[in-house]
Amino acid sequence: MKSATQLSAFRLENVALNAIKSTMHTAQVTSWGQPPQYLEIDPPVPPAPESGDIQINVSAIGLHRVVRSRAAGIHYSSKALPHTPGTDGVGHTLDGRTVYFTTLGSGGGTYSSIVNVPAVSVTPLPEGVDPVQAAALVNPGLSSWMAMRTRTAELPANFSVVVMGATSASGAIAIELARVLGAGRVIGVARSEEKLAALDFDGTILLRSPAAETDFSGLGDVDLILDYVYGPPAAHLLQSLKSSRPVQYVHIGALDPNEMSLPGSVLRSKNLIIRGSGLGSWTPQQVDAEIPGLLVAIKGIKKQEVKVVPLSQVENAWNEKGERTVFVP
Repeated sequence: MKSATQLSAFRLENVALNAIKSTMHTAQVTSWGQPPQYLEIDPPVPPAPESGDIQINVSAIGLHRVVRSRAAGIHYSSKALPHTPGTDGVGHTLDGRTVYFTTLGSGGGTYSSIVNVPAVSVTPLPEGVDPVQAAALVNPGLSSWMAMRTRTAELPANFSVVVMGATSASGAIAIELARVLGAGRVIGVARSEEKLAALDFDGTILLRSPAAETDFSGLGDVDLILDYVYGPPAAHLLQSLKSSRPVQYVHIGALDPNEMSLPGSVLRSKNLIIRGSGLGSWTPQQVDAEIPGLLVAIKGIKKQEVKVVPLSQVENAWNEKGERTVFVP
């Protein structure tokens, strides 16, 4: 029989053990293409100081196109099941700092109450930046930001830029970020006349089907093309160019399911520089270096409409369309 002192020590020991084994919530995909399930699991062990990692209590995580693609098992970075979705987020470190973090380099998921993240991929959130806006916009904004910052060279002052797929989540943010980086003229190309009219472009072109019926004759001089569409629309645009200046074309996404077939005569007859932008053409380390500047840029752009949903509702909200979604654990 235990003494009162022994019982008290036993209870205290159990309390400590329960605290160590306390659970947290996460979202996990157990079958490619199915919505994530909301689960209760053990939290990650706090990282040792020499590990180079930081533990973060997550407060906001975005539902991005790349997050959906990875969870469907169709993105080149999709790996093994079970899969924890998410590539970035906003949260608080154990010492109380509010930070933005990304797992593009480590490959881990972020849809959890608590995550361990490499310290090099953690950036203090600048004062005045809304955490929900950062969680919603940094990832889609990165596509055009990295394209313009790392995949172009010597763009002229007040450069002219064409955004193909301009009404997509990433394309719409590219308008604002291009202006932050010095664009003087931004032209939007997309299939929806109504959505194009709602965005702040200097000019718009309606993308028709078949793509060859699209009229690009009024483009004039172009310095940069940011392409989220690819396929026949991109080929038709490049064939139609009549710019007197060098044109830098950067392939970012492929909203069109078809590949691009480009005649060699287009390359010989036009002053074109063709590049791609994505993980591989730039490194996670380059992303880490660009995040602070992008966060400052987001602070200065127009606030975007965002739907905030509890992570507990992830399974129901996963396939909803039309709004930017941010989950809160």
